[in-house]
Formats: sequence, C-alpha cells, structure tokens
Amino acid sequence: MGWEERQIRGYPEFVRTAQSYHGRPIFALFCGDKDAEGRSWCPDCVTAEPIVRKELHNLPDESVFIYCLVGDRAYWKDPNNEFRRNLKLTGVPTLLKYGTPQKLVEEECFKSDLVRMLFTED
Repeated sequence: MGWEERQIRGYPEFVRTAQSYHGRPIFALFCGDKDAEGRSWCPDCVTAEPIVRKELHNLPDESVFIYCLVGDRAYWKDPNNEFRRNLKLTGVPTLLKYGTPQKLVEEECFKSDLVRMLFTED
C-alpha cells in the first residue's frame, strides 16, 4: 500500500496533521461526528464514506488520506466555524485535494467516478 490514512477530529488537529505531511499529496474527507454506535449525524456522510473508501486504492503513491470529523451538528452549522472560515468548506461530506481547488461536496461524493478522478488526476 503506497498511501497512509490518519483519522482525526477538529480543525487544529487537521492543520497539525496536514503540516506534518507537507510535500506529499494530501486528500481529506470531512464528515460530521459519529455517535457511540459509529453513525454520523450527517446522513450524506453515512452514504459517502463507503463509496470514498472503496476508491482509496486509487490514491497516488506516497499520498495521505485524512479522515477528519468536523464536530457536532451545532458546531458545523455555525457559519464562523474554522472549517468554513479557513478551508471554505460549505457542506459535509467534502472530499478535497489539500492545497488545490479540487473538491467534491455533498452528493458529488456519492459518485465513485468523480471520487476516482479526484484521486488520480493531477
């Protein structure tokens, strides 16, 4: 396996993790927090995660996949939260190639061909 995965929660941890892999391709999936049973409050995240995970084998060598929980629903809905302010996220799930404008938002993450394209195209 030529890529690695990190599972994190919250904006400060995202920034630290992304900085620690500087110079490597970084792909990140942002989803709503999960409850004790492992289900996200965000139904679109529940739908998107298995689709995105099925395409991870297409990640480029040396890349990093960051699975980042954005917080609870109330925090996410705050228009001034750090993800919205600093990363310009508009919805969850969002799958992006960090440091580029390339991203898939909400229902776009349901389309395996779009996910594959994000992972494989420069």
